[in-house]
Amino acid sequence: MTGGAASPAGPGFLTGIELRRPIPRGSYLHGLAPVRRLESGGRLRFDRPVTFLVGENGVGKSTLLEGIAVCCGFNPEGGSRNFRFSTQDTHSPLGGYLAPVRRAFCKDGFFLRAESFYNAASYLDRLGEDDPDALAGYGGRSLHSMSHGESFLALVQNRFGRDGLYLLDEPEAALSPSRLLTLMVEMDRLVRLGSQLILSTHSPILMAFPGARVYLLDKAGMRPVDYRETEHFRLTKDFLDNPEQVFHYLLGGETV
Repeated sequence: MTGGAASPAGPGFLTGIELRRPIPRGSYLHGLAPVRRLESGGRLRFDRPVTFLVGENGVGKSTLLEGIAVCCGFNPEGGSRNFRFSTQDTHSPLGGYLAPVRRAFCKDGFFLRAESFYNAASYLDRLGEDDPDALAGYGGRSLHSMSHGESFLALVQNRFGRDGLYLLDEPEAALSPSRLLTLMVEMDRLVRLGSQLILSTHSPILMAFPGARVYLLDKAGMRPVDYRETEHFRLTKDFLDNPEQVFHYLLGGETV
């Protein structure tokens, strides 16, 4: 993919995110380092067509991505701007305090979150009951009729297209390693079509997408890094290089 990947030059439709009003005192959001970075006047900048938000569990990357989606007009449970379903009001209030900084308005968009993808697929099925053409842009059949990974890729391959803003929360949860590579091919296609993608992920495979910007979110805030500097990459590489030694260490033995 390195030789044929889309050019990383130039930002997409969304060039940044910043706070538009103060977050109230006592809000749990103040405990998230990336939010404190925004409060100190820092803007999260998107200067590449593909941006990854990476970090440990609980650091706030999914909360931040959800906030970006909400302030851009997407349903907090996922879908396009036209999706109007709600199963349980559990989303964070962060989106109400954020403002998008745009270079231009996108023609299309979708917010995909792994934890509520089932609900989004069910919403599409209900639309299909009233309008048989509602599923045409999603492969022509119910996403529930496929496996989780198949339905995810069907969505990306059939629904995502030109000049769009696509937000994906931990897409690797649905995909095998080989299907992750398929997703990266689709990401390259979308970039070539002028689209922008922002993803939260734990996957060192995805982070290696050519030309992508990787932001590390941790207790210090958020900063751009090379994907090889992330703990996700280092731990995965160390394990694959010598799993026996890693297990020996984890199970209380001395290092080999």
